[in-house]
Amino acid sequence: MKDLIVSPPLLTRGIKALLLSQFFSAFADNALLFVILAQLKAKLYPDWSQPILQVVFVFTYIILAPFVGQIADCFAKGRVMLLANISKLIGAVGILLGLDPFLCYGLVVIGAAAYSPAKYGILAELTTGNNLVKANGFIEASTIAAILFGSVAGGFFADIDLLYALAMCVLFYVIAVVINLYIPRLVPAKNKQKWVFRQLILNFIGLFKTLWRDHGGRFSLIGTSLFWGAGVTLRFLLVLWVPIALNITDNTTPTLLNGVVAIVIIIGAGFAAHIITLNKVSRCMPVGIFIGVIIIILSM
Repeated sequence: MKDLIVSPPLLTRGIKALLLSQFFSAFADNALLFVILAQLKAKLYPDWSQPILQVVFVFTYIILAPFVGQIADCFAKGRVMLLANISKLIGAVGILLGLDPFLCYGLVVIGAAAYSPAKYGILAELTTGNNLVKANGFIEASTIAAILFGSVAGGFFADIDLLYALAMCVLFYVIAVVINLYIPRLVPAKNKQKWVFRQLILNFIGLFKTLWRDHGGRFSLIGTSLFWGAGVTLRFLLVLWVPIALNITDNTTPTLLNGVVAIVIIIGAGFAAHIITLNKVSRCMPVGIFIGVIIIILSM
């Protein structure tokens, strides 16, 4: 009779703290976006100012891309996440106090950019084996739930009172920071690596070239970039163009539409997991063409 191998528990204190921190942080991220959009509309900012928020978000991510992953490896990832949430908190407090919303949102995005690689990287340090796949699933579920509820809450409370909605975002960031303190302080993956600006850039370029030379990697880079570019555009059309087309004046309805999109994404992801495999990735092509045709029809 074979010896029984007892697997380590999945939901350790570290994993629970990570899941809760991720939920509250992502909830506040998505709520804050819609609250700021409502604030810009209430203060009669020009129409072009709202898409600028997304430009701030994307531009900050691009600028920080060569550094955030390597920084997460050079320091304890739990502490990187803590500092990232503190950066988000400072940005949200600045908006609450009436400071420039674009600069303050930039602080939030800096925190989000630093938080992301640390969040996924620490999973492999907190658990292993089959539990790693399950933990990643829990993280994704926590993120989708936060996007869904955060978006709806942001629009709903913005319609009631903007200051109250901003205070809610600040509170959720505070909760995320406190929970972060319960994530174990683990040894950095590359604690002996020197943090040299030029070397970080060269490392990033080298990794990018390696990925680009691989046929599958190149296909993934191009496809993902085009997909997310279209997705970001459509998300803002949902917030800005759809209300005009349907004569919607409140902030809650667009966020409910956003919530519906999040639910359908969950359903679509479930189908994709069963239908699309690495050796059948070409099945994505007709679906992408179908999406493009539908968007053209919707615009009419």
